[in-house]
Amino acid sequence: QVQLVESGGGLVQAGGSLKLACATSRRTFSTYAMGWFRQAPGKEREFVAAISWNGVTTYYADSVKGRFTISKNSAKNTVYLQMNSLKPEDTAVYLCAADQSLRGTYAYWGQGTQVTVSS
Repeated sequence: QVQLVESGGGLVQAGGSLKLACATSRRTFSTYAMGWFRQAPGKEREFVAAISWNGVTTYYADSVKGRFTISKNSAKNTVYLQMNSLKPEDTAVYLCAADQSLRGTYAYWGQGTQVTVSS
């Protein structure tokens, strides 16, 4: 059973920063690729960022490149998404996901955390 628990969402002004966290088990953390996705009201879910199981490879959506950073903390079995220079269009529910393939269709999902960026 793969469990993913997100935290760190909230309300922030445009230009501000937030850091999201996704906690999971040791097994999941050390063997699965992890990704962040987001879904805004009335829109389809979209990819944001992903990191390989060993933390060596990362990739980002063009819309967040240079502003967001995905990272892993092995001591805490937690994946982070540092979000800087936030824009109102970043407002969405952010979901953590895990899969055996970095660029695959992610099989396991968390419940999500709300991020709201005010203008």
